[in-house]
Amino acid sequence: MNEEKLALIKSYFPKLKIVARGNELKAFGDDLELIRFEEKLELIVNYLKKFSRLNKAHIETLMLDDGAELLKRSSKDDVLLFGNKGLQITARTPNQLKIVEAERKNDMIFAIGPAGTGKTYTAVALAIRALKNKQVKRIILTRPAVEAGENLGFLPGDLKEKLDPYMQPLYDALYDMLPAEKLMEYIENRVIEVAPLAFMRGRTLDKAYVILDEAQNATESQMKMFLTRMGRSAKFIVTGDMSQIDLPKNQKSGLVKACSILSDVEGISIIRLTGKDIIRHPLVEKIINAFDKEKP
Repeated sequence: MNEEKLALIKSYFPKLKIVARGNELKAFGDDLELIRFEEKLELIVNYLKKFSRLNKAHIETLMLDDGAELLKRSSKDDVLLFGNKGLQITARTPNQLKIVEAERKNDMIFAIGPAGTGKTYTAVALAIRALKNKQVKRIILTRPAVEAGENLGFLPGDLKEKLDPYMQPLYDALYDMLPAEKLMEYIENRVIEVAPLAFMRGRTLDKAYVILDEAQNATESQMKMFLTRMGRSAKFIVTGDMSQIDLPKNQKSGLVKACSILSDVEGISIIRLTGKDIIRHPLVEKIINAFDKEKP
């Protein structure tokens, strides 16, 4: 534990003298405070063991009275599936665990949060698990190709080659979870389909696990179109970051509208991830916080 994190912990126990010696922490002072310190330190250690990460935001949350809520969930549910070379795909943050729990009870999930919080990765893992468990017959992964715009036709190659750069984040997650040969077989047989949002129009998506990624760039009409494609035996997960809307100023985000009007609909769950869920380089969280502070 570095000095910055240790200083933060000490700030919550002003009545104690806390000394770090090697891998040990020793505390001296008021008996009641020592008991509270021991309880909180145990929470921190268990959190670190469970999630393999600990930043200042996590420490602050654990120090609150409800910090123990983060550790109530059974560890047997943490591993979603085993990916390539035995890679354990797990829910690595409390809000990722909320996505997993919500998915058990609801057929439609909205996972909203900043970059690096594992929204898409968790959703793809749940879809692969459902496919392996034969709960669905196919997986459909889609994104609005806003960046392509009218320039798509001028790019070299066939339609797949033109669209693949916009779908690459979805492929990245799939390559972690399936052997390359198996993934190619699934794609060729349309067991796994990766397609732009426009290709969903007019379809009924049944017996499928369907993920709409980067949903903040779907217009209101596109969002309505997509959500109403849902068949009776389907699971839908919609992921997005409302701070990264790339739509023209005269078009409103369908994700914003959907989260506003569907929040109380039974069978739909909306999970909001935060900077505490960021699992990329530690600088990513600092960058996002810096930008958030500059918002008017």
